[in-house]
Amino acid sequence: MSDASSFPLTSQTQGTTSQLRLLALSNGHGEDAIAVRILHQLQQQQNPPALFALPLVGEGYAYQKLDIPLIGSVRAMPSGGFIYMDTRQLMRDIGGGLVQLTCHQIQAIRNWVSSQKKLGHQSAILAVGDILPLLLAWISGANYAFVGTAKSEYHVRDENGLLKRNNKTAWLENFSGSIYHPWERWLMSRQRCRAVFPRDSLTTQILKKWTIPAFDLGNPMMDDLEPSFPTARFYGTDIEQQELARPLIVTLLPGSRPPEAYANWQKILTAVSTLITFSQERDFQARTSKTLVFLGAIAPSLHFESIRQILISHGFHPHPESPIQFPHAEILTFKQKNAYLLLTQTAYNDCLHLADLAIAMAGTATEQFVGLGKPAIIIPGKGPQFTFSFAEAQSRLLGPSVILVEQPQEVAQVVRSLFANPDQLHRIAENGLRRMGKPGAAQRIADSLIKRLA
Repeated sequence: MSDASSFPLTSQTQGTTSQLRLLALSNGHGEDAIAVRILHQLQQQQNPPALFALPLVGEGYAYQKLDIPLIGSVRAMPSGGFIYMDTRQLMRDIGGGLVQLTCHQIQAIRNWVSSQKKLGHQSAILAVGDILPLLLAWISGANYAFVGTAKSEYHVRDENGLLKRNNKTAWLENFSGSIYHPWERWLMSRQRCRAVFPRDSLTTQILKKWTIPAFDLGNPMMDDLEPSFPTARFYGTDIEQQELARPLIVTLLPGSRPPEAYANWQKILTAVSTLITFSQERDFQARTSKTLVFLGAIAPSLHFESIRQILISHGFHPHPESPIQFPHAEILTFKQKNAYLLLTQTAYNDCLHLADLAIAMAGTATEQFVGLGKPAIIIPGKGPQFTFSFAEAQSRLLGPSVILVEQPQEVAQVVRSLFANPDQLHRIAENGLRRMGKPGAAQRIADSLIKRLA
């Protein structure tokens, strides 16, 4: 256990005149990243609050990069925060000290609020994630706001009504008329809860049926994804010929958590092999430049050499030239038959923007790719994150923008179907933008927090 409570409670107050002291609570790597985006925008305010954080799962490296002090004990849990998908993961976390850690964190939060009150400061909590940070925000006794990242009404419905599902217990997710259960809505409707920021418009619309201060300001997950090159395409009169001259570009997203991501990478490369075989067919060659380009977006948390060795074991060999202009020097190019595979750990945004589609076994990365209006083919793995249950839930969350296949060998057939249905690609583009929202949410939420909590 790492104890960061040695940070002074009055740190970060120099240079600020705001009396507001804001403590961010988040419960997972992705939640930390979303909280940090919002806190960074708060730091840009003319009269910024003093910021503090307590990551409830993990060690809070994202906060440390912004020099935001942590107020209590932090510890990486065995599940990495994915206990809701697997009871065994919950038991592992309990064995790893989850209960004791949570008790310490509750005490740290209450001590922080009490200390700020004694110092004459106004304190507030920003809870990011699911019911755990929301509950701890309520227990704190301070005013609070909630950014709901884990739940969306799209898990149970779309704009046309409830989804048809074969799972006999699925009704439990929506038994009270919302994906958010009565006890969660109770926490969101308390007087001290000054604002709730759901992840999409549909969820906001449903929550407004109750006395909940819900605001539809977008999803911070779509912020900071700008590429390093202009995204506008300019066509002449021979639009169709220009499109046929382009290679098909596919981004590969194996996730960021070792060792799971290495197993995911193996499975994704099996799917790549099926696409290379498909690319020899006349149907494929009639629609593209006969070349396939794969972009391996490898998270910095993964061992690059291990990823490279797995790639070579699947028949790829180093190649001196890339078939496309890629703006980054730190990239390795490989080739097999008519397919190129470019590996990078530094050009994530560009990998999202350059691709026509993705083969994905990731959480946040898949959602961001879909949010750019593109289709993702997802394949369940062994977990602990990207299991069949997770992939099935993600397919409901993102709707027609993701195509769930049970085996990597099915990927080529999905691509063949997408080729044959251009109208489907148009619907996918509209759907992704609608479900994930426009960029700039972090700034909009930060502005609202200043108004609602200060």
